[in-house]
Amino acid sequence: MNGESRERVQGDPRRPGGPPHKTALVLAILLAALPLSAQTGENVLLVVNRKDALSRQIGDYYRPLRTVPQANVCYLDSTADEEIDWLTFQKSIEQPVGACLTKAGLQEKVLYIVLTAGIPLKIAGTEGALEVAEWGSVDSELTLLYQKLKGSKFLRKGTVNNPFFGKRDALFRHPQFPIYLVTRLAAYDWTDVKGMIDRGRAARNVGKFVLDLQSADNDAGNDWLRNAAVLLPGPRVTLEETNRVLYDQKDVIGYASWGSNDHHRTRRWLGFQWLPGAIATEFVSTNMRTLKRPPDKWTYTTWQDHEHLWAESPQGLTADLIHEGATGASGNVYEPYLAGCARPDYVLPAYFEGRNLAESFYLGLPFLSWQGVVLGDPLASLGKP
Repeated sequence: MNGESRERVQGDPRRPGGPPHKTALVLAILLAALPLSAQTGENVLLVVNRKDALSRQIGDYYRPLRTVPQANVCYLDSTADEEIDWLTFQKSIEQPVGACLTKAGLQEKVLYIVLTAGIPLKIAGTEGALEVAEWGSVDSELTLLYQKLKGSKFLRKGTVNNPFFGKRDALFRHPQFPIYLVTRLAAYDWTDVKGMIDRGRAARNVGKFVLDLQSADNDAGNDWLRNAAVLLPGPRVTLEETNRVLYDQKDVIGYASWGSNDHHRTRRWLGFQWLPGAIATEFVSTNMRTLKRPPDKWTYTTWQDHEHLWAESPQGLTADLIHEGATGASGNVYEPYLAGCARPDYVLPAYFEGRNLAESFYLGLPFLSWQGVVLGDPLASLGKP
């Protein structure tokens, strides 16, 4: 999300509204009364690419740890290319995953679809504004599979409103919310993925939430960060409202910022001490454009510096957060516009209150069939505070 596209979104009436930070305390009352239910591995469909060694390794490690039934493991024979076309998505991912669900009678019981590294990441297509773009993430497109299995049809172009977005006080269940929540166990390598899984199982409701505004401006993204600060317990919040960038923070359990879109940020690595279970989100386009690891010396640059782009972009990478020690994070495969980014004022308070990782992130994603990818174990949870 470069400066030009961000400017367009901030003036866009389609931008999802949220409670002004001055009245966010009202929502805190609802959040405190949130009814929660403990989901298990029986509610997970684990998707593995049989042709990819890392995908198989992740599946074999994760399944017994979360007691995912063998019937809930779906094996694909897919390319491991990160970008595919629409027809390949339908034939090698969407249709086989749908067949796994229907054959085992899991359409209603499964709430979460967990993809693994080695499964394609994004679907090429026409770019453009919210109403017309066809490109998007494999993960976000698969959220609609629940309705497609019941005969629903969707236009490929544009976004689909997320029916779970902002439903702070609702249980996630079928058929009330007719979607699957899709997350991905993927990062730069096996060590990072294993660490992400292990940290999710060790999560505890301790530590601080770090919220870093780009400046003191009252634009939408900064207001969402301020809202999050109000909805979280004050003693556990570090809120930076100046141009100073927060580096080297200790005991971090949640983080949200403008990432590489903060023009005052000069370091690629945050230098945080992340606690087990920590999650993060940043207002950055294309930060999930690849899971290929750049050289350690690579850092953010400009769009004009073509020689030093990584995967055709100068922007930050979500997988960096996992590599540094986060347990979960969200990102975007192409341009989401600010309106399509995960909302920290929904994500972080829900996670603090005991929602699992998948539900917390999807509470804050306004659109499906769009750009979002959530890295992490969907069942990871801090538990109640």
